[in-house]
Amino acid sequence: MKKFTDILLTIFGVGVLVCLLAGALSLVGYIVAMFIGGEKATALCLFVFKTYLPWVIKFTSVFTGIGLVAMYLSKQKALSAASDNTDKK
Repeated sequence: MKKFTDILLTIFGVGVLVCLLAGALSLVGYIVAMFIGGEKATALCLFVFKTYLPWVIKFTSVFTGIGLVAMYLSKQKALSAASDNTDKK
């Protein structure tokens, strides 16, 4: 089971990295549209907003679900507010 959770955590980590880069790419698209202006800028912004970003959000949701399942299976308490302080004196 540990090997399976390690694979899921690796998929989660790579997926989060890809989604962060995809979000940065959308920012680049908006900055490019700001410089080119006109009808082409409008078309670029509409593509980013209506076509590209929904896919990024879907992929982000999938990878977040994979990460939550991996944390549940490995019994990690990463989302817990309670701290497990082992450095007691």
